[in-house]
Amino acid sequence: MSKIDSCPRSAVSHGVGLAGLAGLALWTLVARHYGMNGPNAGLAAVVACGVPMVLWSLIVDKVHRNASTGIDWSAPPRPVRDVLDISIVKIAGLWATWLALAIFYCIARWYWSGNYRFSMDLFMNAAPWMLAASIPYILWVDRRLTEPRDATYSFGQWVIGGAAGAADMGQVANHARAWAVKGFFLAFMISIVPGNFASVVEWRVSDAIAHPVALAGFLIAIMFMVDVCLATVGYILTFKPLDSHIRTANPYLSGWLAALICYPPFVLMGNGGPLDYHAGGAEWDVWTQGATTLQWILGGWLVLLTGIYAWATVAFGIRFSNLTHRGILTHGPYRWTRHPAYLSKNLFWWFASLPFLTVTGSVTDMVRNCAMLALTNAVYYWRAKTEERHLSADPVYRAYSDWMERNAPVPRFFAWATGRKRQVQISQQPAE
Repeated sequence: MSKIDSCPRSAVSHGVGLAGLAGLALWTLVARHYGMNGPNAGLAAVVACGVPMVLWSLIVDKVHRNASTGIDWSAPPRPVRDVLDISIVKIAGLWATWLALAIFYCIARWYWSGNYRFSMDLFMNAAPWMLAASIPYILWVDRRLTEPRDATYSFGQWVIGGAAGAADMGQVANHARAWAVKGFFLAFMISIVPGNFASVVEWRVSDAIAHPVALAGFLIAIMFMVDVCLATVGYILTFKPLDSHIRTANPYLSGWLAALICYPPFVLMGNGGPLDYHAGGAEWDVWTQGATTLQWILGGWLVLLTGIYAWATVAFGIRFSNLTHRGILTHGPYRWTRHPAYLSKNLFWWFASLPFLTVTGSVTDMVRNCAMLALTNAVYYWRAKTEERHLSADPVYRAYSDWMERNAPVPRFFAWATGRKRQVQISQQPAE
């Protein structure tokens, strides 16, 4: 007998994200060569990383064969007549969902100015095609699902009313939450894709390698572009045949509050916001002027932190999303800590803004900036805990969380630092 303490298998393989990175890198090189830095080129970058990830998922990982898709490929598809009534209810539910999102976008005035206008124009142009494609897609999927009466069906029942039967209100609520996540965050992600892509394409190599601050800025821009493009793919590809559908959306109000205050228009950490930590301050490049060695060290550290942040998104493959459960990740940086993106992002802010230094020389600004950044860190800690509470309903996540407490360096470090007793029990299995 030997003690074996194996981490639960990750829902996503390393290859998915790497395939996406390869596609994105190739398109970025092409765009740089031909000087394509417009919004459509940025949108093409999302396609360039999304297509290889889909192909890898289907051809290599064969995710469509996973039991969690709810599809039985071994059985012949049902006749259309057997699922037509169900599919009509689902189409009604889906179209009603899109109508509700369109009304929300019309009411929320911020969607019609600035970067958001690109998202709205894209949605309006795509709407007729989405409406047309949804009919054959739902019919095709319903013929193959072992149980086609899912959350969309329940929502369709609720929309249609009594003739369709009593709707499962738990499923209706989950459908509403899932599409609220997708509608809110997809509009935001698409709005920032063009700017992030252009920020990489427009850099000249001679400028980027001129000095350590410029090199750090260029590499950080690349990391943010990777994060934004792959995350946008994740919000788009929520499909059962890819096993990337939303299992559940966070049902806790605290989770929604913690997440939404980190994003526009509700963001509290922006310039002039309640948690703005930049009053009288300056970025790291100002404080390191004339100290080349320090610029290399601090710039390299910031690039490393941003790299971990981007890696955490790459690890999701086609499943990135806030406030949702789409399968448990246990590979890559998620072997070090349960929240690598939050940890690296918050450390980045401390070292990039250096809030304990102020150009005004004001002690008040220094204290305030440090306090506001600490409160920002607390918000992300809050987000992490609400996510853990949501995901803990899945026994796979509970097993992963327990394994992390026993083996991962970050949880073990905090257990040591706080004097908290670490879980040491491991499963015993026969030696192979």
